Amino acid sequence: MEGARDIVELTTDVLDVGAISASVTHPTTGATALFVGTTRDNFEDKEVVRLEYEAYEGMARKQLGALCSELREKWVELHSIAIHHRLGVVAVTQASVVIAISSPHRRDALQAVEHCIDRLKAIAPIWKKEVYSEGEGQWKANKECTWAPTPPQGLSKWTLS
Repeated sequence: MEGARDIVELTTDVLDVGAISASVTHPTTGATALFVGTTRDNFEDKEVVRLEYEAYEGMARKQLGALCSELREKWVELHSIAIHHRLGVVAVTQASVVIAISSPHRRDALQAVEHCIDRLKAIAPIWKKEVYSEGEGQWKANKECTWAPTPPQGLSKWTLS
């Protein structure tokens, strides 16, 4: 498909939702669907002041690339796919993850975006630490995670979110 591409990005930079959307939009597409996951200021009656992300970057890029292939097998008319995930500190209201998928028709793009975020949470070796106003923090693994959650070196607290 002309101009089609898969973009996988892990970065400490602030995610530009508009630029990510534009990176997958093409004259032949009639739909661009987005998922933007943002840092919220609360979790279980605790005030969250920021999130901190770490990843096994090489493996995460490999898994996210495989996820693009999986999406293309399931929705053959997808045009372009962009998966951007923040690493490091992510402030409240900032985007942690942006997924943008374009296709000729909305249904494929919308279904593919939902599938993509669910699978990303299940397969990508990306860890999240919630930092609370009381000063303590807690590393979290996604409930959807299909691989044995092992916290980064030296972490003792580990919960599923």
